[in-house]
Amino acid sequence: MDLSVLMGRFNVNGRLVALQPFGSGNINDTYLAIFRNTFTESQVILQRINRNVFQRPEIIMDNMHHVTMHCHEKLRSDAQAGRDDRVWQMPRIIKARDSRSYAVDERGEVWRVITRIMSARAFDVAQGPEHALECGSVLGHFHYLVSDMPPERVENPLPGFHVTSGYLAGYDAVLEKPEAKELLVSSMEAKRCAKFIAERRDLALCLEKAERGGELVKRMFHGDPKVNNIMIDEVTGKGTAMIDLDTVSPGLIHADFGDALRSICNPAGEEETNLSKVVFDEDLCTAFCRGYMREAGAFLTEADREYLYDSIRLLPFELGLRFFQDYLNGNVYFKTKTPEQNLNRARVQFRLCESIESRERSIRSVLRRL
Repeated sequence: MDLSVLMGRFNVNGRLVALQPFGSGNINDTYLAIFRNTFTESQVILQRINRNVFQRPEIIMDNMHHVTMHCHEKLRSDAQAGRDDRVWQMPRIIKARDSRSYAVDERGEVWRVITRIMSARAFDVAQGPEHALECGSVLGHFHYLVSDMPPERVENPLPGFHVTSGYLAGYDAVLEKPEAKELLVSSMEAKRCAKFIAERRDLALCLEKAERGGELVKRMFHGDPKVNNIMIDEVTGKGTAMIDLDTVSPGLIHADFGDALRSICNPAGEEETNLSKVVFDEDLCTAFCRGYMREAGAFLTEADREYLYDSIRLLPFELGLRFFQDYLNGNVYFKTKTPEQNLNRARVQFRLCESIESRERSIRSVLRRL
């Protein structure tokens, strides 16, 4: 379909002057559309929702509608009360001319248009403690915005996401395959990974046990709080928005907290081959936690705080488990360039987990002080 014709099905004022690929995301097809009239310019984001990942795109849009409506109302109330030290932003859905929040092309693909967060940018890696602090502030503020939103208003777009027991069950099933057994026999590194997982199986279920025991409760969480989903104001340097709301769903906010620190505090990155360079950066962790607590501390319970360290430790384990399972299963989920890439990715995450474990006392001390 001609994208300019598709764009005409949405309520955007002005004349379309540019429509071009945008961003570096690898899930949805994304384009930047620029509209102008005599007095103003509008920039919006056109996206095709990937059915291979989200099999029911209409659910994604219903969720996004409920989440943004709830957050925008709260943002307006806080702004009127003068609560914040900055202007917080959040993308807004632009309705199609038929009043729906999306349009469907002739192939049945679902497209949406959302506003672009202007004069702000995201980074692929943490730029230092000040940037980490702002990342923590943005995630904490997002959790504050959705903290009083009833989880039942949103349908889970990815059932099983961040449920470690489910990943362990999938891993156990893969271990029974002859191909997986052969890889374990032939690779010393694979044996080490399997041993690492076996030694931590019970600890890996700590958050789920705490939820079943009533210590932790499900709220809304973002689901993908990586650094490049956090927008930083180019003028003030302050965090201003959390983007990419497709995975927002009911769950434990600890998954977001741990996953953000997993990505921010490993400057070596997920593809590092020299494991001696994989170290959990405590300075970045302290800065992130300070920013997070400033925004989220008011609604966190004592039990929430008690399990924050466990989430920091758990998320690298969980991702490493998923990488290792995919390696044993023939690399069918994560994209790879070499047969051993997922094995190395798993080793990186497990090394990061070990680095966190060796710093447990220090990390818990930081969390207690905030």
